[in-house]
Amino acid sequence: MKKTLLGSLSMLALVSTGATGVMAETLKIGALATLEGTYTQLGEDGIRGITTALTAAGNMAGGRDVEVITISTDGSPDSALRAARKLVEQDGVDIILGPLSGSEGIALRDYSKTQPGTTFINGISGAQETTYVTPSENFFRFNSDGAQWSVGLGNYVFNEKGYKKVATIGEDYSFIYTQVFGFAVEYCSAGGEITERFWVPLGTKDFGSIIAALPDDVDAIYLGLGGGDAVNFLNQYQQAGGEANLIGGSIMVDGTVLNSEGSAKEALIGVPSSGMMADTSTDPRWTSFVDLYQGTFDEGDRFPSPSLFALGYYNASSAMLQCMDAVGGDLSDGHAAFRSCLSNLTLEAPNGDITLDENRQAVGSNFVVEVVEQADGSLATEVVSVVEGVNQTLGLDAEAFAAIGLPGRDTPVCKATY
Repeated sequence: MKKTLLGSLSMLALVSTGATGVMAETLKIGALATLEGTYTQLGEDGIRGITTALTAAGNMAGGRDVEVITISTDGSPDSALRAARKLVEQDGVDIILGPLSGSEGIALRDYSKTQPGTTFINGISGAQETTYVTPSENFFRFNSDGAQWSVGLGNYVFNEKGYKKVATIGEDYSFIYTQVFGFAVEYCSAGGEITERFWVPLGTKDFGSIIAALPDDVDAIYLGLGGGDAVNFLNQYQQAGGEANLIGGSIMVDGTVLNSEGSAKEALIGVPSSGMMADTSTDPRWTSFVDLYQGTFDEGDRFPSPSLFALGYYNASSAMLQCMDAVGGDLSDGHAAFRSCLSNLTLEAPNGDITLDENRQAVGSNFVVEVVEQADGSLATEVVSVVEGVNQTLGLDAEAFAAIGLPGRDTPVCKATY
């Protein structure tokens, strides 16, 4: 499948004729995705998102043929930095689409500052710091961050589910810190208590000691895991006879987990979560995107419905395509007109309108969802409620938000007011 995905992005053309009849150079795009390690399936669907957007555009952007050079990362900042350096300094790409993982995004933000001649459009990485701390003028993020993805969930599980006391488990890196941060700010403000926070290395195979240490005196356990880690935990938790109520982080209930093999995922039926999409949304823009995704790939080479990662990379690609068309493929003057377009674009995305703030960070809708079993036995997320216009300070005053501190293992402190 990986070979098929990479092959589908070999769209090399030397020159093309634009609207003016003048021969235009090929637009070179670098795509970064985790095609190895715990998040492999996530990265594969991210690449499908790029392919879906480019196929719909006839592999043209601003009157220029598109060449995509895809490089695999493993979720680590070093791998993302090596890949980006190759793409920019050796391959000479004009634009980078990516990365996927949180700490990779922070690394690329820093690298982008040293490469003013290249435009970086985030794939789906969601660490808060990427755009909130020392943002880069040539780094754009059309997806909300992990804290924004948590908006609505804390209130829902406290007020509607009645979960007054929880413990959390999460992968020990920047994105999950950001997810737990967003959940804790809202949940604790509602009156909830987080008793313990457990952190595991990315790529954990054995969750036995963590499962044994989970407290019995909580109403639910929040799971900030994804990819292979999520599947491994669910398998081992069921084998251990675990029966606690569960709350899912965004990537815990994503299609990459819900479509995994085995029955352990059935423990997620009825589990509440939140994020920037819902599988069963009936919004025409969403259903059109699902049809487009399904029509781009053979059934055996995709998920039944696009994942969060396909959506993120699709939206990034769509923003790029729209602005390349708007400037007629002109990337002169340090991409000035192109970047101005990106900064001021209202992206009419499958998951709602997205705009960028002054740090070039997405402001958009967030979906509170629950996992449901569909008529064919497959699992999907169903909308409970939608929160519109979620910004990076989660609706808080900028000074009050800054006073909370940056996401970390113990930040934020769980308290009723911030």
